[in-house]
Amino acid sequence: MSASRSDPRLLALDTATDTVHLALVQGKDVRARALPGGAQSSAALLPAIRALLDEAGLTLRDLDAIAFGHGPGAFTGLRTACAVAQGLAVGADRPLLALDTLAALAESARQQGETADAVWSVLDARMGEVYAARWCRGADGGWTADGPVALYSPAALAEAIAQAPAPLAGNALTVQAEVLGPLVARLGLAAWPAAVPEGAALAVLARTAQARGAWIDPALALPLYVRDKVAQTTAEREALRAAATVAAAGAA
Repeated sequence: MSASRSDPRLLALDTATDTVHLALVQGKDVRARALPGGAQSSAALLPAIRALLDEAGLTLRDLDAIAFGHGPGAFTGLRTACAVAQGLAVGADRPLLALDTLAALAESARQQGETADAVWSVLDARMGEVYAARWCRGADGGWTADGPVALYSPAALAEAIAQAPAPLAGNALTVQAEVLGPLVARLGLAAWPAAVPEGAALAVLARTAQARGAWIDPALALPLYVRDKVAQTTAEREALRAAATVAAAGAA
């Protein structure tokens, strides 16, 4: 495993939402990119990573670790991030760092101006539900969840927030505005609907994970599935294998 140092070189990616977010950390410098997600994300991801590395004059083997947002989020997006990160890590013989997508929302809100040390991250899970968790910021700048990341109905989430109020961050503020809007107003909470797992936020999470020595073996990397669907179709399994194979070839 790579030793922790003050000027880490880290690649971070998150494809859990409709936008692909990338960050390349080189000491104090961060290069961030945002790309369209969806069906074309896997095709655009590897060229974008290569372009970031070329811009910095680095190769994958120059990195200390590769970080990926393991979720929660869209199933296909989570599998893409995990497969690509695994392939790159195996090909370059680098360790992985698994980042919490919802923690990136909390960090995004902080970077937009939120000063509280606790934030509810609320991400639209579609089907009328929300992925959410309450995050607390530690002395090292990292975020730790108060409890497990969970899938909520809007009403159940409103009740949970009312019991432990904190600012809200994420697109569920817009998607579930009919329920969360009145709650925010009644409790006088700050709201950051534009908070996303952007590159600058991923960079902070990746640095913290690296400093903590939170590396994982690429073979053990898994997406964080919160909704109870874990079986893959044949097409999904083939797509996962293909993405890992392509990524490993690109790292060679």
